[in-house]
Amino acid sequence: MSAASTETSAPLPTAGSRVFFQSAPGVGCVGSGPITTGDDPVQKKQGKVTVKYDRKELRKRLVLEEWIIEQLSELYDCEEEEMPEVEIDIDDLLEVNSDDERASKLQESLIDCYKPTEDFVRELLGRIRGMRKLSAPTKKGL
Repeated sequence: MSAASTETSAPLPTAGSRVFFQSAPGVGCVGSGPITTGDDPVQKKQGKVTVKYDRKELRKRLVLEEWIIEQLSELYDCEEEEMPEVEIDIDDLLEVNSDDERASKLQESLIDCYKPTEDFVRELLGRIRGMRKLSAPTKKGL
């Protein structure tokens, strides 16, 4: 039996039995839309819209957050899953003007910790020095 005969032996669905989704022009996922081979410049732009992040800053932030989790695990003597809810918002800390205010904000977050937190706070403040608050990503290619 050939491949051609197997394709024709199965009944093909008719156009009336299919469901088609169509969105308004310019709406939908990036790169979505009808697949055409025409030279429509709008369709080409739609697939090239990207979001630009500052990768270096994101990498620094990720390393810092991993360090914070490691330090909190040591402070609370437990694994991340067992750790009490401690919220340390780096962007909030960066908005505060002085290190004293930042330190007091951190101490408030660590109020339930029975171990001394001064070294952790000092080290964290040193690590965020020079960092920038993460801004919303910028669109590139529009």
